[in-house]
Amino acid sequence: MYVDPITYVVAFGAVVVSFLWLRDTRIYARTGLEGYRKAAYQGVLFTALGWFAAAVAGLADTTLLYLGCGLVLLAMYLQSRIVRGDVWKGNETAWQRLIGSAPIPENRRNH
Repeated sequence: MYVDPITYVVAFGAVVVSFLWLRDTRIYARTGLEGYRKAAYQGVLFTALGWFAAAVAGLADTTLLYLGCGLVLLAMYLQSRIVRGDVWKGNETAWQRLIGSAPIPENRRNH
């Protein structure tokens, strides 16, 4: 059974949208910032759109393949438009930023 390579690209896009949603959720849980709260809630919808796009692209019809590609790009675009706020101080590693290991503010720490 032949699977078009674009289907894999769309599936990878859905994985990326899911990862970014989970990252925003983690940053919101650590910082409590309103922008990340909005991003976490809307990320559920964008993740659903991304996985719907992957399912549509998997149907292997050429028209649906490009529709799925467009839908996953739309999900990524909509997710990037949310204003989140600045949680980074500038001394974090790329790995800390990638996994969303934002510093916990003093008022959020449990003593």
